[in-house]
Parts: sequence; C-alpha cells; structure tokens
Amino acid sequence: MKNLKRHCFALDLIDDDELIAEYKKYHEKIWPEITASIKNSGIEVLEIYCVANRLFMIMEVNASFSFEKKSKMDANNPKVQEWEALMWTYQQALPTAKAGEKWLLMEKIYQL
Repeated sequence: MKNLKRHCFALDLIDDDELIAEYKKYHEKIWPEITASIKNSGIEVLEIYCVANRLFMIMEVNASFSFEKKSKMDANNPKVQEWEALMWTYQQALPTAKAGEKWLLMEKIYQL
C-alpha cells in the first residue's frame, strides 16, 4: 500500500440551484487535460463532495507532491487556467478567505 498524505479543503458555490447543477454537470466528465494535470502533480486520489452550496475536497498525494509544484504547474498550463476561470464563475470564496484564495485547507481536529 502506498504511503499517501491526505489534505482536505473547503469552498463554497454561489448559492443558486441552477448554477450548482451546472457545476456538478461539469464534474461528471472533467476535461482530460485537467485529469492529466492532477495526476502529474502527484495527486493520486481526489474527491469532491457537496452539501447545499458547500464543497469539500479530499486529496491524497504521494511523496512527489508539493503545493508549490502544483501551483507552478497550474500557472504554466493554459488549459488549467481556462478550467479554473470557468469554475470560478460557479464558486465563491469562503468568508474567511484572503483575496485570491479559493480552496481553503482544513485543519484536522479529530481522528478515530
């Protein structure tokens, strides 16, 4: 079994049923370039859950992953930039987010 590290994030969607449905539709079949970018960064498992307009993302990453590496890869990938711009039309920052922040890293406070 691989030794993976888990990171969890939260983000909100714009609270509009039609927009939320569209966002979910995009995630039924994300663009292949986005899948490739995710895998190439060292992310081995990525899941997004939704309740009302709140999103929760779980990433499990291998030892080659770093947030800095992923950020640099994304900045240099026009297709990722296009996807992120499109997704931002559905997303809204959490109230505690700083300017320019989207997905906020969550603190693990309990484990059984």
